[in-house]
This record gives sequence, structure tokens and C-alpha cells, in this order.
Amino acid sequence: MPRANDGVTAAQVADEFSRTAKVLVRHFNERLGEHGVSTPRSRLVVEVARSQPVRLTELALAVGIAQGTASTLVDALVRDGLLERQTSADDRRSVLLRVTAQGAALAQDWTAGYELAAEELFRPLTPEQLSTLVDILRTLSAGETSAAGD
Repeated sequence: MPRANDGVTAAQVADEFSRTAKVLVRHFNERLGEHGVSTPRSRLVVEVARSQPVRLTELALAVGIAQGTASTLVDALVRDGLLERQTSADDRRSVLLRVTAQGAALAQDWTAGYELAAEELFRPLTPEQLSTLVDILRTLSAGETSAAGD
């Protein structure tokens, strides 16, 4: 890809970013598929394990999916014995999600698979390039966060 001073447009950067995002998703799906799970399901279980107890609305926001989609996935994960619902002690109308022992063990396996996939994908980058990329992505996501708060 040409350098910014070579006349690269924001649209060209967006196109490259979109292509790269598709490669990332495909690679993560393949790696997690080896563990018998889809990326959306694994993200939910891992996020619940990380932040439990958590409400469905908070979970959906944390993983960046619609609440209805999260609800459907959570229903399946509860049926599979990976998540459980509990009534909140503070508000009996509120339901909190927790991982089961089986869900916690699988979350660790899936996290290891995700980390391995990330290592494979970003291996061509130097530590300096990785650091720069993280800075760029944080800048872009901070702009989105501040725009959403307006």
C-alpha cells in the first residue's frame, strides 16, 4: 500500500481495512471452528467469564451485537450448559448471566485459540508496527465512542 504522502485517500484506507477485517474474521472463525465453536458464541462466553455477573444489555454492548441477537445466542448457550441465568439480589426483575464450570473451561480454551490465531495473523508485523497499529485503532475507536456519546 502506498504511503500517506503518495496520495492515498481515506476511501482507499477504508477498502484495505475492510479486506483485512474479512481476513481476520475468516482466520478467527477457522481457528475457533477447530474448537467446535463460532466466533459470536465464543465471544459471548468469554465476555461473560471476564465480566460476570453481567446483564444481557451490557453483554450485547460489550461484544458489539444487537440485544436480540445476544438474547438468541444466550438462550442457546444456556441450553448447552455454558451459561446460566440468575436473578439479581438488588433487583429481582433483573437477570444476570454467569458462566458454568464447563463454560469457564471452554472460555479458557477458546481464548487460547483466539490468541494463537492473533499471533499467526500479526506475525508479519514488527513490534513497532503492532504498537503503531494499536495506537491508530484506539484513535479511530475513541472517535466513535465520543461520537456515540454526543
